[in-house]
Amino acid sequence: MSDRRVVVTGLGLVCALGENTEQCWSAAVNGVTGIREVSSVNTEGCYANVGAEVLIPSEKLSGEDYDRSSLLCIKAAGEALEDAGYKITSENSDRIGVIMGNCVGGAVSIDKYYSEKKKGCENPHDIYRMTASALSNNVAFHYGMNGVTANIVNACAAGTISIAYAADLIRAGKADAFAAGGSDAFSSLAFAGFHALHALDADSCSPFNRSGGITLGEGAGVLIIESYESAKARGAEIYCEILGSGVSSDAHHITAPRPDGEGQMLAINRAVANSGLKPADLDYINAHGTGTAKNDEAEFLSLHTIFDENDHLSVSSTKSMTGHCLGAAGSIEAVLTVMAVKENIIPPTIGYAPENLETLKEKAGNIDFVPNTKREKTVNFAASNSFAFGGNNASVVFAKNPHEIPDRTNSEKIYVTGIGELIGKPNVEITSDDYKQHGIKMAFYRKLDRFSQLQLISGVRALADAGITVSDENARDIGIVIGTADGPLTEIVNFQKNVIENGTAGGSAFSFPNTVYNAAGGYLSIFAGIKGYNVTNANSIQAGLQSVCEAADVMRNGDAKVMIASGTDERTEITDYLYSLSKDKIELGEGSVALVLETESEADSRGAKKLAEVAGWACAHKAVEFGTLKGSESALEKAVNDAVSAAGITVSEVSAVCGFANGNPDVDTLEKDVLGNIFGNTPVYHIKDTIGEARAASGAAQAAQAARLLADSGNDYRYVLAASFGAGGAYSAVVFKRV
Repeated sequence: MSDRRVVVTGLGLVCALGENTEQCWSAAVNGVTGIREVSSVNTEGCYANVGAEVLIPSEKLSGEDYDRSSLLCIKAAGEALEDAGYKITSENSDRIGVIMGNCVGGAVSIDKYYSEKKKGCENPHDIYRMTASALSNNVAFHYGMNGVTANIVNACAAGTISIAYAADLIRAGKADAFAAGGSDAFSSLAFAGFHALHALDADSCSPFNRSGGITLGEGAGVLIIESYESAKARGAEIYCEILGSGVSSDAHHITAPRPDGEGQMLAINRAVANSGLKPADLDYINAHGTGTAKNDEAEFLSLHTIFDENDHLSVSSTKSMTGHCLGAAGSIEAVLTVMAVKENIIPPTIGYAPENLETLKEKAGNIDFVPNTKREKTVNFAASNSFAFGGNNASVVFAKNPHEIPDRTNSEKIYVTGIGELIGKPNVEITSDDYKQHGIKMAFYRKLDRFSQLQLISGVRALADAGITVSDENARDIGIVIGTADGPLTEIVNFQKNVIENGTAGGSAFSFPNTVYNAAGGYLSIFAGIKGYNVTNANSIQAGLQSVCEAADVMRNGDAKVMIASGTDERTEITDYLYSLSKDKIELGEGSVALVLETESEADSRGAKKLAEVAGWACAHKAVEFGTLKGSESALEKAVNDAVSAAGITVSEVSAVCGFANGNPDVDTLEKDVLGNIFGNTPVYHIKDTIGEARAASGAAQAAQAARLLADSGNDYRYVLAASFGAGGAYSAVVFKRV
């Protein structure tokens, strides 16, 4: 069983309740709130003016000049590493990675840049701090962690998904440990957005009670997650075990949860089953518990449907004290859940007046919602649940003691069976024919920003190319992974400019839902009816190829039979400026490329055409400053060699390479030197002359190019490798095999 065991050995936490885990835990179990009058955002004209802010100025968080979200995360990660006693050395640095959750990237830096631009004193370097792609890299660079990185940007479920993904990668043997969690900073963008939706509570939020709206918070929660063997070898103290997890899509609405709770229940039930447990086994659930009427009603229904036969379950929402910390929410709540398992204490949901308790009693049934006062009880098994915009749901289960979990590894071959593309330079033209041919009605299409439009069209084209029709029978077995470098920057920037011009109270309710990075995946799931795994990863240019790696990991883990792996990025005024900061100009493109991956049995059952086999894949990272590559050559070499090894071949058997050169001398030289050293005279194909540097879309396009080369009878290629790079030293490589 030890090779399946994943444990928590360190905790780091900063939020409105305190500057470290001890302070935050003490406040939470004693029902002390961190919600107070907002000071960092101008709330003039707003109906709400309370929030849960961290009372530490950014300049006192770290020595680096990063966005506040990165600074909060670095602080929490430092505490977690120290708590775990994890000393990073040259011998172990490439075996500990960083996976972090986030909602809207460097929102504080976006506000700062455009506010100062209005006054004519903007700092161009704030642009580098805008993207969520920088978060994990900044943490890794600060501490010298050279393992796999990822930035999970699934809004309010991101922190939970990051923990689940880290545990899966450790079980797959791809790392010994991760700093996993999430971070988000209090921003005018988020406050104005939720205010525009009228989703804020004018008073402190009151989950499972008054349910008048959310209270925004900020902070970071980080867990050091390790294989049991790594923790044992270090003599580390173990807080608890991480068992199973579940991730799902509502396929319902971009902001509202399904009223019937189907998606929530799918994630929770998968997490429980993947843990080798039954619903009656759980002792505590840290609920999503936002305090909005629709969310609380759907979660009440989900919890009762699954757990009504459990006569000892306690449920609480710590958001009643921490506020809703968006991309950090799941990880902050995971830290508090781990502490509940360790200390056998359940933190309460505060805010109940005496007259509310009778109403709660009627709604609660067998479930103890822990009103106002902590519970002291043995906690053997606990779960933390997170639900998000885009209809994303996630749940992860923790255990006090070792517990046998089912090995769901699916060792079947994985094939590319469909490709959908919408890519080019300088921009892609989208016409009415592009959506009409797939039955996309204008009423739906006009809700989408350009980033989501690109993704939707490539996704449905890929499904059509694969001959897949999503139905009630297969919807839960189909998943989505989207990679992006820069996300929906047009929508984010335009929303922020409007807030600066018209005040926090002037935010647009129409555009705000499209400012979250995972909106594109949400719209694709809603239109296509996909209810399975759904994750968006913002990890620079290589994120499109990394999506293929992550999708294959999900399938190997037994969590899906079919996956859409995609890379998407748009070209905008702000991306032009971002990439023009380099003295070596590159020609940008834009677009979205999606590949359908299927297990062999699924493809055979449909008689699907097989373009190529996904034979081996790997990601690697060498921590260098974000925006640079120099010094990270060893990570590209490692990604390529690991992918080749995973395919069970040698480098001499690779027939061709789909490379990533883009006209930047630093990028082109790195590729030429490293790939030339590995492959010698093996032909290297380049597509960016044609499509431009479309960033994540380029990475996915390289994968599509490799698959098509192998499907082409005009050559005798046996194996083709695609490799891609990311700013800050992140690399992915995939080996495709002829069918």
